[in-house]
Amino acid sequence: MDEITTKIRKIALQNAVEHGGKTQDKIVLAKILASEPQFRSRVKEIMPQILLVVSSVNDLGLEQQRKTIESEFPGLLAEKPKKEEREGLPPLEGAQHGSVVTRFPPEPNGYPHIGHAKAAIIDEEYARMYDGKLVLRFDDTNPEAERLEYYAAIKVGLDWLGIKFDRVKNTSDDIELLYKKSVELLGGNFAYVCTCKQETISANRREMRPCKCSLGQVEQNMERWEKMFSKYKQGDAIVRFRGDIKSENTVMRDPVMLRIIETKHPLLADKYRVWPSYDFAVAVEDSIDGVTHAFRTKEYELRNELYYAILDALKMRKPRVLEFSRLGFEGMPVSKRVLRPLIEEGKVSGYDDPRLPTLEALKRRGIRPEAIRKFVMSLGFTKADTMAPFETLESFNRKIVDSESIRLNMIKNPANIKVVGLPQTITVPNHPTKEMGSRTIQLDEGVYLEQEDLQNIKVGDKIRLMGLGNVSITGLGPQATARYAGDEMTSDIPKIHWVVQKTAQKIKILVPSQLFFGEQFNESSLEELNVFSEPYYSELKDGVEIQFVRFGYCRKDSLLQAIYTHR
Repeated sequence: MDEITTKIRKIALQNAVEHGGKTQDKIVLAKILASEPQFRSRVKEIMPQILLVVSSVNDLGLEQQRKTIESEFPGLLAEKPKKEEREGLPPLEGAQHGSVVTRFPPEPNGYPHIGHAKAAIIDEEYARMYDGKLVLRFDDTNPEAERLEYYAAIKVGLDWLGIKFDRVKNTSDDIELLYKKSVELLGGNFAYVCTCKQETISANRREMRPCKCSLGQVEQNMERWEKMFSKYKQGDAIVRFRGDIKSENTVMRDPVMLRIIETKHPLLADKYRVWPSYDFAVAVEDSIDGVTHAFRTKEYELRNELYYAILDALKMRKPRVLEFSRLGFEGMPVSKRVLRPLIEEGKVSGYDDPRLPTLEALKRRGIRPEAIRKFVMSLGFTKADTMAPFETLESFNRKIVDSESIRLNMIKNPANIKVVGLPQTITVPNHPTKEMGSRTIQLDEGVYLEQEDLQNIKVGDKIRLMGLGNVSITGLGPQATARYAGDEMTSDIPKIHWVVQKTAQKIKILVPSQLFFGEQFNESSLEELNVFSEPYYSELKDGVEIQFVRFGYCRKDSLLQAIYTHR
């Protein structure tokens, strides 16, 4: 336990110094579990120690924290060499200026997330780099998983990111063409219709054994093809590509090209019942859409052999396929398999819950689309797994919102103090350096301060109420008292924030944190703080970014609620 306490203290001190002298138990917990995963099953055991360490570190003050680090952990604060930022993306092999065509092909089976953002941004950046074109193509050939809601959500998310497309289409627009290409495959004996049961197909593929249906002649396959539109039911027959059943690449073991799905399509209703698989549709669509460079995440790398084999069989033009890594955040899953149960079980409020990595959630949290683009571009084009810390995105966002965020006071744990001799009103700027107007505050003797700011104050001490002036403490207890002592600036007294009690507006701040530690859902991942803010909060438009002094950046979600963005 002594060893883990030392590690907790090291992390707490470093984080506090990096964030103006204050750290948080949830941040320390996330960092300790990231570096010491064996403690994920012992969170309840180490949490009390984290709370003690965080409290003691926060009590030290910034200067003492620095001295403690120099004494206990020398070298921890040594300046890290700045990482050289990548300028743009690497050049594309075989790219000709003015001729490059890229595409972003999302399936409308869920809400867009940070992984979609990375793919769309890379597609757009390359198209613009070469003065080419970008196609948005909804890969909508699985009616069982797709909804109109998702088409709209994807388009809204991409519009918010600022992605500009030269053409928007659906794969389902070309269903008749895909049927024609299917007939070409069957007629050329590059494919066959299989009527085996799924268990048999799976066993044959696993054991690299040819299916009996693969022995059928072209005439038999064409007859079965016609029956797929009338006689056969879902699961009775599929079209399979003649790959190589002995291949070490399991993708090539006679994969599915088309199958029967009797669910209504969100756009075409029940007009069609035979639907192409992703592998078949993406190859044909990329070719006919004029795509020159097709980007997809690296888990599709083994499917490239099939992609090119289909196009060779059809004698169609072949784009270049390039892979990059998927993008996710530690403890923030993007998989629909994980997200949907969270919503259905009420563990998160919806796809815009600020703990999620969906674009709706990031927007609601206060992350700017410009920050997401800068973040994606900083990662570059690589196949290396990218599980980026959320703090990296926060740092890009902070640079953007800092100059645009109104500064307001807000009190979390209020302590009452009566200050006599205050002026009737003061006018304060909305931003310390930018021209963002000002507000007039009506003063009153009753003031809220943070309880922790009064803990180490004695009668006779002076404190400075930020933006207002100095006060001398004349009494402590349940009702602290003080006297206004003018506005002379001095550097040796504590500077604290405050809110007038009489006009304070009570609001709730949602504070999101890491959703999962490993496979374990973090039940404390959304904290609700009931706080008092300046009344000026009510005059701000919803969606405005605010920096609450000594707390962090928040986005106004509604009249009575804000969402914590980051420090």
